[in-house]
Amino acid sequence: LSLQQDVIAGFLYAILILLVFHPVVDLIDNFNLTYKYAPLIIIMEKVEEQLAALRIARRCVPSEEPAYLLDIHTSTAAQPGSSRFVAVSCSNRSLRVYDRETLRFLRDYGGQPGILSGVRFAHTCDSVVFSACSQGTVRCWDVRSATQEPVQVFSGYPSNVFISFDVSCSDLIVCAGTEKVEKDTFLVFWDARGITDCASATKEPLGVYSESHNDDITKICFHPIEPNLVVSGSTDGLVNVFDINKDNEDDALVSTCNSDSSVSSLGWAGEDYKQVYCLTHDEGFCWWDMAQLDTEEPITLLHVLDVRESVCAENHGLHYLVGGLYHEKAGKLFLIGGTSTGNIHLISCSTDGLSLVGTLCGGHSATVRSFCWSPTDESLLTGGEDAQLLLWQPGAVERSLTKKASLKISSVQKRVRVHNTSLKSRKK
Repeated sequence: LSLQQDVIAGFLYAILILLVFHPVVDLIDNFNLTYKYAPLIIIMEKVEEQLAALRIARRCVPSEEPAYLLDIHTSTAAQPGSSRFVAVSCSNRSLRVYDRETLRFLRDYGGQPGILSGVRFAHTCDSVVFSACSQGTVRCWDVRSATQEPVQVFSGYPSNVFISFDVSCSDLIVCAGTEKVEKDTFLVFWDARGITDCASATKEPLGVYSESHNDDITKICFHPIEPNLVVSGSTDGLVNVFDINKDNEDDALVSTCNSDSSVSSLGWAGEDYKQVYCLTHDEGFCWWDMAQLDTEEPITLLHVLDVRESVCAENHGLHYLVGGLYHEKAGKLFLIGGTSTGNIHLISCSTDGLSLVGTLCGGHSATVRSFCWSPTDESLLTGGEDAQLLLWQPGAVERSLTKKASLKISSVQKRVRVHNTSLKSRKK
């Protein structure tokens, strides 16, 4: 009798569960089938889980001469299965090249005449890498070549001190931004065609823009898919979008947005990359929608005066921002920030505000200065003031032939001098 009662009770309990939960399951199914943004929401949740699950896969063998790793970029493989490269610009005036998969050191372009600002691989030639120099040149090397000499030098005007640059997505145009000298600050443009056909030749500028900024031009970023569009940011607080197909600077200026502070980083985001975002030297964040320029709608999507105060990073804190990345598959913008002890915070952006996705710990021991996101394998490269280059992958287990680098911050700082542009005091 007791067994029969248990069976009846179990049967009634199952009916009760179905009556309570079946309508909820139907609601979820209907949402997934009918709501147009449901697949995107599911993808975004998965992407955030993958980002939070990033773990160290590899770290490079430390250099004999420690230096801050100021910028990182990776090449695009020319053919499926072919090797890819990582280039890193360092505070000791050198540019280092590594194998992308193993982080094995390949070569060093040292002894540059000035401080290097930024590093970019060509889009159409995976072995060609660029970097801007404070001595008024943008230099270009072929990493497959045995020579240390650049295959191309883009020279500026005598007073130019370049602190930012970028290469258009078609590799046709190089643009560099200058420090303010007396009352002048410039965006300088060159024709980049035929860079591998004239070894060590010097190219003169096509022309300049000189009226749209009135202080140091700290960042330049070409549009990812439209080679005629470029955005520039400055310590004057302005973020300018230009269409360089126009005949003159006045006609080329598409829009001017004001960040109300000194711009430290910027980029493109959104569907068809019609949005622009920027970070500031006092850890602010601005996000604009260029698609609304010709409408009555406001173009500002979000403006956060101090991200450190708006993002809760639990016990780790948030000390600074490094940059942003737009995840095309998820259609979502993320920010990278961190702490002075090397923890890396991944921050999700929405028009409602910013939220912490996850924190990457146990990698760096000092401030992280640079990163590069790879959408092909969902991996992240990071470089810092501890002279370490780390490769993070979802769920990875570290594979290394050497012991982890144990560099005291003080020992690195004694050997390096960092360009003061990267440590701009806040300006209004």
